[in-house]
Amino acid sequence: MTAKTILDTDSLRAFEAELSALRAEVMAKVGADDAAHIRRMQRLAQVSAISGRGLLMFGWGPISWISGVISLAMAKILENMEIGHNVMHGQYDWMNDPGLNSQTYEWDIVCDGEHWRHSHNVEHHDHTNIIGKDHDYGYGMLRLIEEQRWSPATLLQPLWYLLLAINFQWGVAVNDIKIGRFLKGRMSRQEFRERMRPFLRKAGRQLFKDYVLFPAIALWQWPRVLLGNLLANLIRNLWTNAIIICGHFTEHAQTWTRAEVENETQGQWYLRQIGGSSNLEGGRWFHLLSGHLSHQIEHHLFPDLPAPRYVEIAPRVREICERYGVHYNSGGFWRQYGSVLARIFRFALPSRPRRVVVQS
Repeated sequence: MTAKTILDTDSLRAFEAELSALRAEVMAKVGADDAAHIRRMQRLAQVSAISGRGLLMFGWGPISWISGVISLAMAKILENMEIGHNVMHGQYDWMNDPGLNSQTYEWDIVCDGEHWRHSHNVEHHDHTNIIGKDHDYGYGMLRLIEEQRWSPATLLQPLWYLLLAINFQWGVAVNDIKIGRFLKGRMSRQEFRERMRPFLRKAGRQLFKDYVLFPAIALWQWPRVLLGNLLANLIRNLWTNAIIICGHFTEHAQTWTRAEVENETQGQWYLRQIGGSSNLEGGRWFHLLSGHLSHQIEHHLFPDLPAPRYVEIAPRVREICERYGVHYNSGGFWRQYGSVLARIFRFALPSRPRRVVVQS
């Protein structure tokens, strides 16, 4: 793991000022081009969904079925990653469009939007890679550093990871419910019921839509539609999981303790976002289908900046990091994903911790 960067006071202030100035410069340019982009993405996702569902319902033979599955999976990936995730970060609130409002947007996934806004926008982005506070780190299932407790069940963590990847939308959905706290007696039954209610409502609607409503509309084609919807959701789950875990679990992604971030300045927060994040290199469609989370560093620095702008500013962020001696973690998908898998297997094995961290 790369050592954390420590800057002297003057350098830290200058580093902070440069990044803040970059954000202000780009925010001043946000406007028509960004609005046009998100509109295009909405249309593309809608066309892809209609095409996919149409091919599954009215097509015949394996070619139309496979095409339908791919088209529907692409629609779900675009809606979750490039549209839903970015809209709920407030990247398009300036448009004053009720359909793109960060506080009311509801996406095509079993996770309740309000739960996600809290667990992701607040807990994850404010407390990135702080062990015990960032509940996205390992999703309560994975041991990824020596300081986390090991148990015999940890030996099976490659299996736990596979199950998480296959069912990723469900892992995201239950993240803010804090089931572990309830099972350990740290949450009242009443609070647990209140947390479960929105999840059950949203999950029920999603299950009904994909596995009851659309198969029923297809009449005699219902097995084809049911299986197609199941596979499209699986593809979306595997893809989104791979992209997202590469954002913070790669070999060089750093972690922090609560004590290390006490009285953190804006400049130190910038350093933590960079040190705890990892970029993925690829082409235009790769960035679109990743929701531009391939630029995880830029996203964590400026989460409310329209995501396509990350491509524009990444070279400048990298240049600033190089001048100040800050490690900029970027690499190809297979290299980064491979380092995540290696980390999962490595820490499945017992090791003597330097300190014990109790995960809440």
